[in-house]
Amino acid sequence: MGQVKRHVGIMGGTFDPIHIGHLIAAEAAMECAELDEVWFMPAHVPPHKSRQPEASAHQRMEMTALALAGEERFQASAWEMEQGGVSYTLHTVQALQEQFPDTQWYWIIGADMVAYLPQWHGIEELIARIRFIGVRRPGTPWPIEALPYEWRHRILEADMPKLDISSTDIRNRVKERRSIRYFVPDSVLNYIQRWELYE
Repeated sequence: MGQVKRHVGIMGGTFDPIHIGHLIAAEAAMECAELDEVWFMPAHVPPHKSRQPEASAHQRMEMTALALAGEERFQASAWEMEQGGVSYTLHTVQALQEQFPDTQWYWIIGADMVAYLPQWHGIEELIARIRFIGVRRPGTPWPIEALPYEWRHRILEADMPKLDISSTDIRNRVKERRSIRYFVPDSVLNYIQRWELYE
């Protein structure tokens, strides 16, 4: 590893669709770890979800890019999309560290995912390579005590306001012909309506 010149957080996920909760979580992580950038990286096939995304990989990537347009600290990355197959964090991190040796990487997750870290593919190597940022909403437990002691300094805690918005809820609202305005950026709303997604 060379001299670290920048600190970049990666927010993985299905982004089916991306919504303002994702943006607020990224902002909280950026503030917590003093990140230079956050890369939003839609998973090609997420390993933690049994349900396949409703929008295509191309559509999820386009919505992510639209949501981040004009915000130079945030960028959409097609890295995992281009790799194909199941998107394992370890493989992504190994490749990114090889390509960008001057970057310190952080992986942004919800606080609810912190307890599941021991089940992640190759977690021992992963936790040695990068740091995690757990984004926590008010009232959400912080399960750091459940993790091995030597991991704990590798996981930062970022606070964000309580927002009961999820991609599942947004898809259901569209199916029920209810408004999703202000749940997603206007550019994403227009895209969903134009392509009649989730109906």
